[in-house]
Amino acid sequence: MAEKTIRIGTRDSELALWQAHTVEKKLNDLGYKTEIIAVKSQGDIILDKPLYELGITGIFTKTLDIAMINGQVDIAVHSMKDVPTALPIGIVQGAVLERANTLDILVHKGNLDFLEENGTIATGSLRRQAMWLNKYPNHTVVDLRGNVNTRMQKLNENDWNGAVFASAGLERINLKPTEFINLDWMIPAPAQGAMVVVAMANDEYVLDAVSQLNDVETEVCTHIERQFLKILEGGCTAPIGALATYCELEDTFTFKGALLSIDGKQKLEIEKVVPVGEWKKLGFNCAKEILENGGAELMATIKAALKK
Repeated sequence: MAEKTIRIGTRDSELALWQAHTVEKKLNDLGYKTEIIAVKSQGDIILDKPLYELGITGIFTKTLDIAMINGQVDIAVHSMKDVPTALPIGIVQGAVLERANTLDILVHKGNLDFLEENGTIATGSLRRQAMWLNKYPNHTVVDLRGNVNTRMQKLNENDWNGAVFASAGLERINLKPTEFINLDWMIPAPAQGAMVVVAMANDEYVLDAVSQLNDVETEVCTHIERQFLKILEGGCTAPIGALATYCELEDTFTFKGALLSIDGKQKLEIEKVVPVGEWKKLGFNCAKEILENGGAELMATIKAALKK
């Protein structure tokens, strides 16, 4: 087959473009020709509603999926935590790049006294909202939408005490301020800090190209986390955290997962360590255990609340 230019589809936010350019450089270094094509997603356009109210899982990925199916782009680069656990028919995961920082951070304004009293924290994530209220039940959480730059600007313009961000996103575009604290007690979103490249299942040339960017350890860890999410029926619409890590010394995988009520008052947690050979059903087994110990009822309550 004649060599072709790989068209990289991306959202047009600064972070999304950074991710696309990162993939472009890696492909160029391997000798492939590329072109970046930026499009706006509904998730970037509709900023006056919380994500869960829009009722669409994959709101940030849908536009690029359509562009790929229509033959306008060959691959799409996403923050993996934004990607639904079930990809559209005909689209497959081509590569998961080596993971960055998985932590959530609190960006604040220099005074942390509010942590001991009443405070107002901003986030557009149900997971972050629930986990924050679980730890700080006397605080108020307000909705914060938009790309990373927009959210940082809104934080500066409002009288909130702080806002929760993924550390990786701020680090990637050099927006991480000096006034922050690591929220190492907050279990991240499944696949947080990881970038994924998706392509059409029948495009062998492109799949062969992007497969060379795959990081196996990140691929396995994110698979475990997304399996946990899928079994719990998460998507964007439930407060679910999941983190899998590999320990080379012990040759084991450690998994931490949590499901919370929207108000943070209920929290179901699980932590397991398994030998490396047992990773394939780790996320599945942990999700089943959560469901059997109150999770099924909690998920039903969450779904009913979000339908109102």
